[in-house]
Amino acid sequence: MDREEPLVRMGNIHKSFGVVKALRGVDFEVRENEVVALLGDNGAGKSTLIKILSGVFPPDQGSIYLRGKRIEFASPEEARIAGIETVHQDLSLVEKMSIARNFFLGKEPTRRIGPLAVLDVKKMNQDSQLAVSDIGMRIRSTEELVSCLSGGQRQAIAIGRAVYFGAKILIMDEPLRNLSIREQRVVLNLIAEAKKKGSSVIFITHNVYHACSVADRFVLLDNGVKIGEVIAGEKTPEEIAECIATGCMVGGEKG
Repeated sequence: MDREEPLVRMGNIHKSFGVVKALRGVDFEVRENEVVALLGDNGAGKSTLIKILSGVFPPDQGSIYLRGKRIEFASPEEARIAGIETVHQDLSLVEKMSIARNFFLGKEPTRRIGPLAVLDVKKMNQDSQLAVSDIGMRIRSTEELVSCLSGGQRQAIAIGRAVYFGAKILIMDEPLRNLSIREQRVVLNLIAEAKKKGSSVIFITHNVYHACSVADRFVLLDNGVKIGEVIAGEKTPEEIAECIATGCMVGGEKG
């Protein structure tokens, strides 16, 4: 395995909420241009770990390094500026706004007309159309309302936006939940396309079979503890699922 400095490295991460120990000494890393599947049942600590990486929570103990430099994010905005973007389950899209307006929400380009700065609608439409097409999704018009889109198309807008604005690490938090089988395939293809465009992807899921279709590496959590790490092809989906179900270390020890 290539041991060059990872893009991001989290070491000995602990986090408690009152008496609940959500994370207990977790090590986690993401390398350049790879898809890492973060696997585990509900309550395993997946979301807590990612919220620490994305600046939502500070760790109680442990360190985070980005390209070898120690970092401490005080907010999700600081994480986004550093190139860490999270695509949440609710996608944070405004249904009654157009695709283009959602794509540039909060980062709208402007042009000058005399002393006035006005929205550059042409650039918004052209760039959002190109960005979404670049990751393999076709849409009729960027002036269409988001409320008219399917689940997979909405994921395409969120992923395309993150890649367009330079996300080096794209966090996908259970992106296949509540989608049809066809839409799930669309989103899995979008994850692969994001990697092709140069982003590293953290794919949070409890479905081993979905993860095995796109991931280069799997990190397994159970009850706040890292119980294993598997390179794609080293174990079958059934063997990985058994490790999660029994809480056993990949090497066979009890977690």
